[in-house]
Amino acid sequence: MGKRVSKEEIVKIVRQGQREGKTFAATNGCFDILHVGHIRYLEATKKLADYSIVMLNSDFSVKSLKGESRPINGEDDRAEILTALNCVDYVVLFEEKSPANLLEEIKPDIYTKGADYTIETLPERDIVLRNNIKVEFIKFVEGKSTTNIINKINH
Repeated sequence: MGKRVSKEEIVKIVRQGQREGKTFAATNGCFDILHVGHIRYLEATKKLADYSIVMLNSDFSVKSLKGESRPINGEDDRAEILTALNCVDYVVLFEEKSPANLLEEIKPDIYTKGADYTIETLPERDIVLRNNIKVEFIKFVEGKSTTNIINKINH
C-alpha cells in the first residue's frame, strides 16, 4: 500500500495504529503550488505525532472554494508531490468544501490548522471537541502563499 490511500484505508490504518499506541496528526489543504510555507507547516504537523495525514481537497473541492481557474495542478499531481515528502505519511482526498466529514471518520489524535484560526473560529470545532482531538495551530510563513505566487507570475 502506498502513501495515497482511500477514506476506508486511512480509517483502518488509524484504528490499527491507535490500538498499537501510535499517534496520528492530520491536516488539510489544497496544496496547489507547493512552497516553503507548506513544507514548514507539514514538517511541524509531522513532529507532533508518529504519523501525519494530509486530507487533500479534490479538484472539485478546490474549484468550489477558489474559483474556476483553480487548481493550477490537478489532484493526482498534488497528491503525488505530497507523498514524495518525508514529512507526509498518508494522503487522502475529499470532495467537499470542508474536511469535516473525513475528520469525523478518521478521528486522528491531533488536528493542525493555520494560526489564523482559533478554537472559537475553527470550522471543525464541534468535531474536534466531540472526539477529543487535540488541536495545534501552526504559524504561517509570512508572505508565502499560492495566491502570492500566482499574482507574481501574472504581473
